[in-house]
Amino acid sequence: MVRVEGLEPTHLAALEPKSSASTNSATLAQVAENYSRFVPKTPTRTPPRPNPTPAAYNPPAPITGPNVVPVEHYENFPVASILLPPKLRRPVEAIYAFARSADDFADEGNLAAVDRLGKLEAYSRELDALEAGARSESPLFAELASMVNQYQLPVQLLRDLLDAFKQDVVQDRYADFAELLDYCRRSANPIGRLLLQLLSVHDPSKLRMSDDICTALQLINHWQDVAIDWRKNAHGRVYLPQDEVRRFGVSDADIGRAIPTPEWRALMAFQVGRARRMMNDGAPLAKMLSGRFGIELRLIVAGGLTILDKIDAVDGDVFNHRPTVSRLDWLGILCRVVPDALLKRP
Repeated sequence: MVRVEGLEPTHLAALEPKSSASTNSATLAQVAENYSRFVPKTPTRTPPRPNPTPAAYNPPAPITGPNVVPVEHYENFPVASILLPPKLRRPVEAIYAFARSADDFADEGNLAAVDRLGKLEAYSRELDALEAGARSESPLFAELASMVNQYQLPVQLLRDLLDAFKQDVVQDRYADFAELLDYCRRSANPIGRLLLQLLSVHDPSKLRMSDDICTALQLINHWQDVAIDWRKNAHGRVYLPQDEVRRFGVSDADIGRAIPTPEWRALMAFQVGRARRMMNDGAPLAKMLSGRFGIELRLIVAGGLTILDKIDAVDGDVFNHRPTVSRLDWLGILCRVVPDALLKRP
């Protein structure tokens, strides 16, 4: 999912939540020290039970409620930030709880692949039941159903996230950039589109910019966590497009040895440059969104670009210098972005 160290929920989609996940999203994300540390956490609220519906679906196994998921380790995901409009905190938290818990099924712990896929499939059945109007006994899905109905959230976007998480369980290489983009389309982009749906933003050009931002955040997380991803399984998980890896003269052995060869540094410079262009292509969206969310998005973009700058500063050596965004970095971003956004408000 979209996760990047340092842009975490309860505030921002972290550019560094749990180290290297899929999201996804991404989202949303996801920079290292969370901007969340500068703001208070949203009080826990008990989600209301939805009105009874004709059929009741009983999940195959207990699923924890949305507030059980710690809102502080999901990359690049603006969760309950003080900048997030209060009326949107509840739906954002519901989406976050779903995405975070599903991502953990795919990526955390020592479960066998078949068990991970089984848990994700149980979530797929919950979405089927939700879409059919059945009442779930799971607090998480009961709350999610309420938000889906209230805001007309496309269930397909939630399915896309699950599909990407399942892919993380079974696939650890990507043939080319097109294949990686398809993964990002499902692991990251749904987060941005869900958030825009909450804001009633449907303009195709804005959706495309959202996709650019979310995909860029996902790529940033991948480049930030190359060393961590390599340790995900016995073969090493590598998101770098394999055709580009070969073109730059880099091998799996180079990644496994964690040696920043000249070829590796050139490969990373190429990847960072492409992610930066993508982020800059999407960045104008933040200025098109009014109010708090526009400011929040500017912070997310600035955090992502800061990570890219830090990768460049170490000449691509993410093996020995995992880039993160420190508290001091976040303070500088806040002092730069927020006043500028307020001054330029129409």
